[in-house]
Amino acid sequence: MSSITIVIVEDQTIVREGLETIINLEPDMDVVATTDNGQTACELVEQLRPQLVLMDIEMPVMNGIAATRQIKQSHPETIVLILTTFTEEDFIIECLANGASGYLLKDFSSNKIITSIQEAVRGEMMLPSKVAAKLAARLRTTGAPQFPAQHYNLTPRELQIAKLMTEYKNNREIADMLYITEGTVRNYISVIYEKIGMNDRTKAIPLLKHALRDFD
Repeated sequence: MSSITIVIVEDQTIVREGLETIINLEPDMDVVATTDNGQTACELVEQLRPQLVLMDIEMPVMNGIAATRQIKQSHPETIVLILTTFTEEDFIIECLANGASGYLLKDFSSNKIITSIQEAVRGEMMLPSKVAAKLAARLRTTGAPQFPAQHYNLTPRELQIAKLMTEYKNNREIADMLYITEGTVRNYISVIYEKIGMNDRTKAIPLLKHALRDFD
């Protein structure tokens, strides 16, 4: 099995280096780069195409919210986990609404960081109910159109992939289940995003769930 490739984005040196040390001790994880600002993070993702980014929120040059938005728009398959503190709850919600898969509190233990990364890669990141409720309210304010799936003109294969997306399968899992490559999955998902007028997985899934009700 190939290693999970990770970019760490954190402006506190001691936290950044601590995370790098912990993660690189795992045989199936590889920190391919680190940086202290969101702008460089976007450039690193473009160059290295990591599977996962650990993203701080408050940083110089570009903050984590803007960087998360840009990364998810350009590379929706990239998983973003937010590094945060309890006091940044509103920022957490904003990051999740812009495509982050979950968050990790900065008082992490070694086991917690490794488990959180593994869960995120499997699409199993769980959110506390308080945060989940606020995220749902935040997403409702986006006013996403609620049209049935046939209005999007999704093909049978696109519907199949959309359904797996709503089951929170990641691209690799979808590829394995359908016996196609991850690149093909990404291409299909890009077409789905274009048809539904949305290019963010976190926002697209609730919309697709509603649209697919007619096909249950």
